[in-house]
Parts: sequence; C-alpha cells; structure tokens
Amino acid sequence: MASDDIWILGIHMTKFGKHPDKDTVDLAAEATMGALADGGVSMREMGVLAAGNLLGGGIGQQLQKQVGQTGIPVYNVANACATGATAVRVAYMAVKAGECDMGLAVGVEKLAGAGLLAGGSRKEDSKTWTPAGRYGAIAAIDGRIGTETMPGTFAQIGMEYGHRYGGATFELFAKISEKNHAHSTLNPLAAYTKRMSLEEIMNDVMISYPNTRPMCSANCDGAAAAVVVSDAKLKTLSVEQRRRAVKISASILTTDPYEEACQVLPNVNTLTRNAAKQAYEKAGIGPSDLDLVELHDCFATAELVHYDNLMLCPEGGAVDFFNSGATWRDGSTPVNVSGGLESKGHPIAATGIANLWEIATHLRGEAGPRQIEGAKVGLAHVIGLGSACGLHILEKSAA
Repeated sequence: MASDDIWILGIHMTKFGKHPDKDTVDLAAEATMGALADGGVSMREMGVLAAGNLLGGGIGQQLQKQVGQTGIPVYNVANACATGATAVRVAYMAVKAGECDMGLAVGVEKLAGAGLLAGGSRKEDSKTWTPAGRYGAIAAIDGRIGTETMPGTFAQIGMEYGHRYGGATFELFAKISEKNHAHSTLNPLAAYTKRMSLEEIMNDVMISYPNTRPMCSANCDGAAAAVVVSDAKLKTLSVEQRRRAVKISASILTTDPYEEACQVLPNVNTLTRNAAKQAYEKAGIGPSDLDLVELHDCFATAELVHYDNLMLCPEGGAVDFFNSGATWRDGSTPVNVSGGLESKGHPIAATGIANLWEIATHLRGEAGPRQIEGAKVGLAHVIGLGSACGLHILEKSAA
C-alpha cells in the first residue's frame, strides 16, 4: 500500500574537509551509523539502500559489508552534483510506493586535492576534425566556443544574468561570498570556517572571472546519510522519534526540457525553476513561507541566479534581493546559513544530503549558535550539470 507522508527520521553528516586516513566506505559508514543512531533505529530495519558516489563507482554493496548485510535491494546512484538528492529520492520513492517502511540514503565523495572538475576535452588544436564516435563531426566545445570547466561555465551563467538584468558586478558576487564565509564561522562541520573580508575575496586568485578562489566551492572529502520512514511506521515509534522527525513535503527531480541553446551550453535555470514550481505546488506553500534555504552555490555566480530560479525574488530581481540583506542569517530569507558550498565544502555526492541535514537541524531547533529561530519550513536545492536538479521542501514536525 502506498504511503502518504514521508519523513526524515535520522540524518547525519561527517565533518567536511580532508580525511586522508579514511576511504569512501569508511566515510559512508560513519555517516550511515550516525543517521541510524540519530533516528534510533538499526540497519536491520532498513528496507532499501540508495548509495550515492560519483567518482569512485558503486559503493553500496561495499558499504553493506561494513554496516550490515541484510539482503535488501541496493541502488548505486550517480547523478552529477545531484547524486545525494537523487539517493534520497530513490529511498523516498521506495517507501512512498509501500515497498518498505524505512529506507536509507547515503552520499559520499573523496575530493580533497581534486583540482578543477571537467573540461580539458580539447586534446589538440587542429584545423580539421575527423568524424568519429557517438558525436560524429561535432567536436567538444572546451576552448572553442566556450568551456566545460565548472568555474568557467558558472562564470558565464552569472555574467549572462548581469547582462540581462543589470547590477551583477564583480563586487556584488564577492559580497555573496563574503556572506557565506561569515556564516561558516558558526558551522563546526564546514571545511573552512574563516571569515573573509570583501577585499580579501576580491584580491584572491582569479579562477574564472568574476569568481575568485574564495567564491568557488571547495573540493573536499565527506559523507552524509538520511533515514526516511513512512507515516504509518512513524506513528508506531516513540514520542521523541516523532518529535524530531522532519516531514518531506516535496521531493522533486527534474532534467532539462528541450531548448535549442542548452544543447551546446548548460542551462541551470529552466530545470531549477521547473523543480521549484513543482515543489511549491506539491508542498502547498510559496517562496514567502520558507524560513531558510540551502541552495547550490557551487560558485558565487550560481547563488545569485538561483535566487531568481527558486522564485525567492521577482524575475530579474536577484541583485536587489541580495542587496536588501534578505539572504543573511538575520534576513527575511536566510540562504546558506551553513556557509554554503564555498565554505562548507562540496564532496559531490554528499552535498545534496548535507543540505538536507542543515535544514533538518534548524527545523529541529538543534543548530546551536547559527539557529534560525522559529524555523518551520526549509528548502534544499542542488543541481548537477548534464543536467539534473534535486529539490526538497522540509517541514517541522507538529508532534
């Protein structure tokens, strides 16, 4: 029988940063055991495992050997930077469909020292192209009509927004980064917890204009995991478990609709806006109901455009929205109170679940010095080029 409401029962993230003494399975196991303990349940009670890991291949079965082999179905998930959110959605769908009462989603990555991701596809600078392979006579775009490196792609996205609507200056993007680094000082699990001045950010190494090094997400090691449970099963658990459970009011995954332009360069806007529309409709709320947002600030430029894509502001109004102070932790719509990917770090497959962890922690009233008082509703967003957008809306338990 299909279940109605689905809840996060337990959730955990490791410290993000460098973990030279642990491999992906060790980190995933740490997050898994933490999420199980947080929910007051055991591996024996899980009916499905969705294990996200992008660069190291499938780790689900290896993880089972470390945390408990119970014969349940394992789904190894890879979906670019949306891998973690996709793993949660896999577990969510299994529980929603009534196949099991509880499911476990895990995301893990070892990325410390990885350097720039993607790009580098231009192997030679020839005046002719010999048709070969799936793409026939179409050459890779990197260095020819654009770039496939992540910093370059998202720099273009931010600059395009500025050209279209105005006001998106180098200094404004740096101010977004300044906010996130300030927020990080209250998050002990962030990879970097150093406050940076606007001058420090603007004068740091330029990676891809207008993104300097502090304006880029930090490659690092880390893992996060979540236990999801059906409404019927939750009602059989203790009062404390019900009190700390967080409702998944919307779980959405979108990809690109056909658009001529995005066949060449990625469009992170349309599929994010589509996901947001579906999520708000599913949850029965609007952007003004959100008490906090964790969005995919892989670069400062990305954060700006996603204010608009998530409809936190009127279309074209992202610059004014940020300048109003709304996105600071004491503003009307706090964004990336965790420090965001620029400070918290971005171990790709773990990020989607880590964003959920941040929201859930505030809804439970357990965020310590960075707590958003009275938080009842939050949105977690990730996007992976290729493209995939994962979006979840969480609500505080009424129990």
